[in-house]
Amino acid sequence: MKRFVITLLAALLALAAPLYAADKDTKAAGKSAATTAQAEGKIDINHAKADELMKLDGIGEARAKSIIKGRPYKGKDELVDKNIIPQAVYDKIKDQIIAKQK
Repeated sequence: MKRFVITLLAALLALAAPLYAADKDTKAAGKSAATTAQAEGKIDINHAKADELMKLDGIGEARAKSIIKGRPYKGKDELVDKNIIPQAVYDKIKDQIIAKQK
């Protein structure tokens, strides 16, 4: 009986190991995507602090606070859809921002 339980436990662990490795790879891929966005110099509107947002053309303290208050965003175009910033400002900064999802 002990031998059967040990064999069953070993088989379950052998089946679970690839699942654990796949989950670890998925998490690593998510981190590399964030690193890529930072490397491209894009500002993540879902996670950036006010001072980072204010570096963007047309974004002052009031708009930075509005962006933070309106989080989370599914896409960067929601800044205009939610009337956080006007279309003209969005057109200036759209290539400099990203709305990364967790």
